[in-house]
Amino acid sequence: MSTRVMPFRGSLTSREQVSVYQFSWAAIVFIPLVAILIQIFIPVKVLFLPIVDLPFMVTIFFATARRNPISGCLTGCVIGLVQDLFAGPGSNHPLGMYGIALTIIGYLASSLGVKIDVDNPGSRFLITFFFFAIHQGVYYGVGHGLLRQGLQWSWSHTAISALANAVIGIFVYKLLDRFKQR
Repeated sequence: MSTRVMPFRGSLTSREQVSVYQFSWAAIVFIPLVAILIQIFIPVKVLFLPIVDLPFMVTIFFATARRNPISGCLTGCVIGLVQDLFAGPGSNHPLGMYGIALTIIGYLASSLGVKIDVDNPGSRFLITFFFFAIHQGVYYGVGHGLLRQGLQWSWSHTAISALANAVIGIFVYKLLDRFKQR
């Protein structure tokens, strides 16, 4: 008695089985713009807000919802460059540092979005926590290593900021889920 083993063809989760969301043009334009404007103007009034990075969270949200690495790169690049533009010429902040960091985060988030359930609050927490550390590492690496800026690295500040962003991110993502369209 012989049993014939059929070779496995395909993947366990096809691209069609993964929920890919669309957004209206208004949401694509205004959500990042509002996040950047909040990031610029609110920290003056609220002391703890400078450690919260809303454009970073919006980049992760759009990248994981669309699950397309090219779209994730472009989303991160545009949001990062607009954030760089608003950083102002008076600051010691070269154009493109946030653009580079958020492009990498957008790519990683969208690539990971295909592999795991990114709509789960626990997954969102972990993604935000670890990607914030990666974001800070890329930002520091570009600023310190390539541009020779006098940036300081602090593991404790990065860990506390990553934790704060991960906790706040759960609520931000829940709010932004209302703009998803299938």
